[in-house]
Amino acid sequence: MEPSNKPHHTTYAIVDKGDTIPMGYLTSAFVFPKEIFKNQRDEKYYWKLVRDVKIVYPLSKVVYYTLLETMDYVQTLPDQKLRDKHLRQMEKDLVKEYEPTLRKMSYSQGKILLKLINRECKTSPFDLIRAYRGNFSATLWQGVAKIFRTDLKMGYDPEDEDYVLERIIIQIDQGQL
Repeated sequence: MEPSNKPHHTTYAIVDKGDTIPMGYLTSAFVFPKEIFKNQRDEKYYWKLVRDVKIVYPLSKVVYYTLLETMDYVQTLPDQKLRDKHLRQMEKDLVKEYEPTLRKMSYSQGKILLKLINRECKTSPFDLIRAYRGNFSATLWQGVAKIFRTDLKMGYDPEDEDYVLERIIIQIDQGQL
C-alpha cells in the first residue's frame, strides 16, 4: 500500500504488518564507455561542446518551465485581450532579464540552444514563435536564422545526429561532467 501523494526521487517508509519498510525512488543511471578521440582536434571539439552545453542547458530549461507556467496561466485568463497583454509583458520581462546573456553567446552556443529548446519543449523554436507571436514573426525570425546559417525548424535526434549532445546532457544531469 503506497501513499498516493508520494514524492518522486526521495525516500519514504511504509508499514506492513507492524514492520516499517524503508522505500526509495532511484533515478536511472547511465554508464557510457570512455570517450576515445581520433585526434587532438576531436578531443578539443568535444570539450568545447561540453563547455557550451553547460552554458546553454540551464537556459533551455528556463525556456521550458517559462512556457509551461505561461501556458497554464494564459489558459486561466478570460479573454484574448488579456492573454495578449500578459504575453507581451512576459516577453518584455524575459528580454530584460536574459538579453545580456544571449548577446554574449557564441554562434555555436546559439545553435546548441535551439537544439536544446527543441529537446526540452518537444517542438521546434519556429513552432513556439509561431504559436506565441504569429506566423509572420516566426517567418521573419526563420529568415534571420537562415542568414546565420541555422534553422529554427531543425529537429533533435538523440539516437543519431545529436547522440553526443544527448550523452553530454545525461552526464551533466547525473553530475558526471
